[in-house]
Amino acid sequence: MRSFALALALLPAVTAFVALRSPSAFVAKTRSSTSDVTMKLGADEKVVLIGVAADSGCGKSTFMRRLVQNFGGGAVGPLGGGFDAPEGWETNTLVSDDVTVLCLDDYHLNDRGGRKVTGRTALDGAENNFDLMYEQLKALKSGSTIEKPIYNHVNGTLDTPETITPTNIIIIEGLHPMYDARVRELLDFSIYLDISDEIKFAWKIQRDMKERGHSLESIQASIEARKPDFDQFVGPQRANSDLVISVLPTELVDDPEASTLRVKLIQKEGVPNFDPVYLFDEGSSIEWVPCGKKLTCSYPGIKFKYYPDTYFDHEVSVVEMDGKFDNLQELIYVESHLSNTGSKFYGELTQQMLKLSDSPGSDNGTGFFQTVTALKLREIYEKITQKDTSKVAA
Repeated sequence: MRSFALALALLPAVTAFVALRSPSAFVAKTRSSTSDVTMKLGADEKVVLIGVAADSGCGKSTFMRRLVQNFGGGAVGPLGGGFDAPEGWETNTLVSDDVTVLCLDDYHLNDRGGRKVTGRTALDGAENNFDLMYEQLKALKSGSTIEKPIYNHVNGTLDTPETITPTNIIIIEGLHPMYDARVRELLDFSIYLDISDEIKFAWKIQRDMKERGHSLESIQASIEARKPDFDQFVGPQRANSDLVISVLPTELVDDPEASTLRVKLIQKEGVPNFDPVYLFDEGSSIEWVPCGKKLTCSYPGIKFKYYPDTYFDHEVSVVEMDGKFDNLQELIYVESHLSNTGSKFYGELTQQMLKLSDSPGSDNGTGFFQTVTALKLREIYEKITQKDTSKVAA
């Protein structure tokens, strides 16, 4: 999500936003009517804070769509409608009736020019204002309004701060949501989208070489230049994540273009309000090839695994998928063998996948496990708040 990427991915076609720079309200303007929607938390309502860590180009935009669609609320879009809206401004913040998504790039300590002076990249922890990030997230979680800075991705400047009013769910996404110990303590749940170096390279070749005409050498140089900072400041957050979606090369076939993926859902044991998803028999070790009469599989097929493991010295449960779905309607066969998915009724996981069937990853484990994670986050939210989101959505 750079500037509008995430917001545009989530913006319904019939809705445009005009924000009032006020601590308590924004106006949602639709084709049929105009109404004021006041986003306030009652004194007895909890704000649930979720952290999502990932590198750029790792599919956060689609993941945010899968998360937000589970919490109801019809008005979804960039705060203020974005730069092109009347009275709008350049923003990285996404809002709906119940969810606010904050981009942590807004807490860069220096603008693009300042980083040229310091010689540090935005990946470097020293280039981020964690003191302000902590104080403002703490304030939001307590129900207070903040004036959050804006990092303008178009021109690399730090723009005039914007007013953020807390909603029931706040998602912070970016490079460093679990980097600072104080911020980690505020989080109710943490997620890391982990794309292996091989897959990053394959994806970047497809985008930069085939679509933008970059050379293989320049792509390799770009990846290698940022890798030391990524490994030092971003990658270690995996150890502090409650759930990791790990995207790896397939083991089914030789596939240098990464058209087939092996994806792991790595779930930490003993996390409050979270019961890991399992396949068939909880705590067992299973390999399952579901291809047959109930699940159509083209070459090279599909393989699932489920097993206990240790990940950064933590006990975890892992569900793994290698391969692609041919027909998402048949996904319900796989869903019927999974337990603790967080679904409210039989077939809901399949239904949610079908809603975003045209989105990237919908035919493989990335979309599948992102959707499972979205359902689990809804379940966590309901456990923490004792609030039924199906009633909210209705």
